[in-house]
This record gives sequence, structure tokens and C-alpha cells, in this order.
Amino acid sequence: MKSPLLTRTVVRRLLSVAAGIVFLASAAALNAQVQTDTITTHGQATQETTVERGEVVYVSGNDLVVKMENGEIRHFANVSESVKVDVDGQQLGIHDLKPGMKLQRTITTTSTPRTITTVKSVTGKVFYIAPPNTVILTMENGKNQQFKIPNNQKFLVDGQQLDAWGLKKGMSISATKVVEVPESVIDQQRKISGSMPPPPAPPADAPILIAEEKAPAPPAAEPAPEKLPKTGSLLPLIGLLGLLSFGASFGMNMLRRSL
Repeated sequence: MKSPLLTRTVVRRLLSVAAGIVFLASAAALNAQVQTDTITTHGQATQETTVERGEVVYVSGNDLVVKMENGEIRHFANVSESVKVDVDGQQLGIHDLKPGMKLQRTITTTSTPRTITTVKSVTGKVFYIAPPNTVILTMENGKNQQFKIPNNQKFLVDGQQLDAWGLKKGMSISATKVVEVPESVIDQQRKISGSMPPPPAPPADAPILIAEEKAPAPPAAEPAPEKLPKTGSLLPLIGLLGLLSFGASFGMNMLRRSL
């Protein structure tokens, strides 16, 4: 013979399962009485373009240091391998960048405003009203559902609009709740281009080679004549030798007399 306590436990579990099944069926039926529509409207999109320029100062691995036009030093850590720089039609990665390269990043931001409108329609018969916040409606399937009344909510009753304070038990009402949520959709496109550094300038002390023009060769010297011209004479030379001999003899006589 089974214990009464065990019997009660089994009955309670069966009732709990049955209540859960009824609740699920009721919820499915109630949801069918509430209609929700969502409408999305888009506004006119606007674009904003920002251009940033800089020069590569240091690059190691995936770390990049760039000096911007205004003198600001920016450190870009862990640059993705997917980031490419357009240099003269070639797509260069982070490992291809060199100090001295000029970089330009163009950011195009597109902002599109949109409004999401949610329209929720409910119909039923007032079972209980606790103005201004709560109303319980009996739906068409005979089940009751509780609703929270939004501020300034109006209900349509026999072609008239009433607030929560005007509702009475047994009234058949319909209500529409409209919620508009404005938001903006932001889309950014980035493009990076660059140019190679200029070739290095020659050192200041490097010799500058200038092609020298060949100087014209000097005219050839005329050969000395082998013979004196006919107008030449040996008499002056003989006279000079005689004068020197006379001077030497006169000097010797004076030296002897002094001794």
C-alpha cells in the first residue's frame, strides 16, 4: 500500500506539469492577440573626409612610429598584417615600410540617420483596471493578460479615446503603442597611400668632379740659328778680352810695389 505522502507528492508534480502546459498554451494564445509591426525609415546620409599626413620615423616588426605634419609623434602598436599602403600602385604591408616614407591616411565617415518605429496593437475586454499604471484584459480566447500602461496612453472605446482613468470593467478596448527610436548608422572607410623617400643627398665634403677642357698646345719653339747673321762681328769680344788682360797686369804691378 502506497504512502499518502508519496501520493500527494505525485499529484503535486502532475498538477505542476499540467499548469506549465496550460501556461504555455495560454501564452501562445495571448501572443496571438498582440500585434507588433516594426518600420525603419532612413534619412539622408552625410559624409565627412579627414586627411592625415606623416613621415615614417621608426618601424620594427608590427610597431610603427610616425611623425605627423603638426610635429606630433604617434606610435601604432601591433599593426595588422591586412593593413596595406598604396605606393605607386603597389600594395605594401607593415614590413615593407621604411623610415623616411611619406604616408597619407584618408578617412571617409558616412553617417546615415534612421528611425525605428515600433507599433504595438492590443485588443481585449477590461477585466481589471488600476489607473494609471496597470490593466488586465480578457483576450478573445478567454484568457487574461496584464499590461503596463505607458504614460499618456489613450484607449479607443466605441470610437472615443479614453485614458486609464476612463476605463471600466467590461469595456471592449483597443490600444496602439507607437515607439520611435532615432539612431545613426556610422560607416568608415580608410585608405592609406604613401611615397618612397627621396634619394640621399651627397656628403658636403664630397669632391665635385668637373670635366677640364684641354688647353691648346703651346706653339713649337723656333730652332736657334746655327750661324750668326752676316751682320754679326767678333771685334767687341776681342776688345773685352784685352781690357780684362790690361786690368789684371795693372793689378799685379801695384801688388809688387806694395811688397
